[in-house]
Amino acid sequence: MVAAGDADQHSVAERLGIKPDMVVQEIGWDEDVDDDLRVAIEEHTGAELLDEDADEVIDVVLLWWRDGDGDLGDALVDARAPLDDEGVVWVLTPKTGEAGHVEPSEIAEAVPTVGLSQTSNLSVGDGWTATRLVPRSTSRR
Repeated sequence: MVAAGDADQHSVAERLGIKPDMVVQEIGWDEDVDDDLRVAIEEHTGAELLDEDADEVIDVVLLWWRDGDGDLGDALVDARAPLDDEGVVWVLTPKTGEAGHVEPSEIAEAVPTVGLSQTSNLSVGDGWTATRLVPRSTSRR
């Protein structure tokens, strides 16, 4: 697992495929998010995370998602809208046993209906798991 330390947190940002100068948008922020991960991503990209009202083309979306947050399919449609053709959505969910845990089957059911494919899962801290989603096709709109 990831230890608390700058090098480890930067490697988590890299494992998420986030590179310096990428545009990263954060959706679903709340007080329970992993602030160490957020800071590491900002330091790695050299820019602040954009909020859900950003009007830019996005390289990576971080979607913090918990049980009870609503309809995941709707949230993924919104997250995908500003995404670059080769962009990635990371759905960040509380790990098993944590408050707000989301069953993997909920993600698996929502993904195909919004034109995305699930490719991998990563542990991104003590309490969070990240699920990588990519567009099924590079053709858009």
